[in-house]
Amino acid sequence: MSFFKLGKTPVPHRKNTAKMPAVRMTKLPETVLIPMAQHIGAPANAVVKPGDKVFVGTLVGEAGGFVSANIHSSVSGTVKKIESYLSSQGRVCPAVRIESDGLMQPDPSLKAPEITDFASLSNAAREAGLVGLGGAGFPTSVKLSPGVVDKLDTLILNGAECEPYITSDTRTMLDEADYIKKGIELVLSNSKIEKAIIGIEKNKLECIEKLTALFESDSRVSVAAMPDKYPQGAEKILIYNLTGRAVPEGKLPSDVGVLVMNVTSIAFLAKYAETGMPLVEKCITVDGSAIESPKNLIVPVGTAIADVLYEVGADIEKIGKILYGGPMMGIAVYSVDDPILKNNNAITALSIKDSLPKKQTACIHCGRCASVCPMGLLPTVFAKAMNVDAAEERAERLESSKINLCIECGSCSFICPAARPLVETNRLAKADLREYAQKKKEKEEKAK
Repeated sequence: MSFFKLGKTPVPHRKNTAKMPAVRMTKLPETVLIPMAQHIGAPANAVVKPGDKVFVGTLVGEAGGFVSANIHSSVSGTVKKIESYLSSQGRVCPAVRIESDGLMQPDPSLKAPEITDFASLSNAAREAGLVGLGGAGFPTSVKLSPGVVDKLDTLILNGAECEPYITSDTRTMLDEADYIKKGIELVLSNSKIEKAIIGIEKNKLECIEKLTALFESDSRVSVAAMPDKYPQGAEKILIYNLTGRAVPEGKLPSDVGVLVMNVTSIAFLAKYAETGMPLVEKCITVDGSAIESPKNLIVPVGTAIADVLYEVGADIEKIGKILYGGPMMGIAVYSVDDPILKNNNAITALSIKDSLPKKQTACIHCGRCASVCPMGLLPTVFAKAMNVDAAEERAERLESSKINLCIECGSCSFICPAARPLVETNRLAKADLREYAQKKKEKEEKAK
């Protein structure tokens, strides 16, 4: 399908921490706040109550459905309360606040899983609470569900890391390459998948050389050096550029025979298979124009962003905006009290100057947004459709112009000389179309 492009957006790399191995926080948090929604899908159900003693790795939230994920305590200590948490995306869910005892004692009941086939591999991912660690947060057990195993022939490992500033995956490839190898072997040996491709942007030469050497004697695994053009790491773009297969609208990678995993996700899966310790900590890059001493930090899930900023010596008064993730697809944080989540790979703190909104002007119809869209879409068409008052006509326009193919990479907004909020408009348009479809369905069912 010809609408896929290699990407042309001139996004700066700013990989300031690429040479910095991850280090653990020197001062552990006194309390952690662990939301029950740290993934795409249904929130987990809290299974602890105030006063309960917990350890590192104790289950505190049980998956609330098929598309959901278990959640575990990242510290040892005492559950203080179950409170309501409002996320930066406007989602409200329960959250478990735990007071640390400072001992970081692992749960004595933890043990390594027995993995003998694809079903047990999927179950291990579910028990571990593993979600996509590149930022998306899709529950890994769903990707590994036995119902899709017969469709798959190719495993793609996403090592693109195309967002500015972020280098946490780079450090995984350099510091935990052996676990990446073990994770790939786990998947290949417990499935019918015939080959694996590790996609890495060519500006990460050290990563390419290390993994190429590591798999030199394994003909099933290849390392592909991709152009260092944003957004190479987007799932559909990655699949097309590495295999030539296009994921149709409304379909999943498994529908074209592909399983995509982030390099850090598969490394974690291998570690869990060895230790039985679930996902309770994250390596995050802490950088941005407001950070004088950036670092890659290993942080307990639930740690307040304020504690992370303190660890790198940041002056909060000089910060204008904080993002979960990078500046292209990151989500603005409401408060420094917000916690580090499972799917966070970075905290990007921007200076006050860099946080000031640009002055919006009228669209000049230059076509730059269309020229950089990796999906071959026309963002201005979506903006015009959203100005239509009639819901049915608006929905028809959005659907016919393929709004659901938008991957929200932010390329259009980045390149727009008029500073139009194009990616935000696209998000609203997709939500508007979903709402219209739901109301139409309910109306049709009521009429039966």
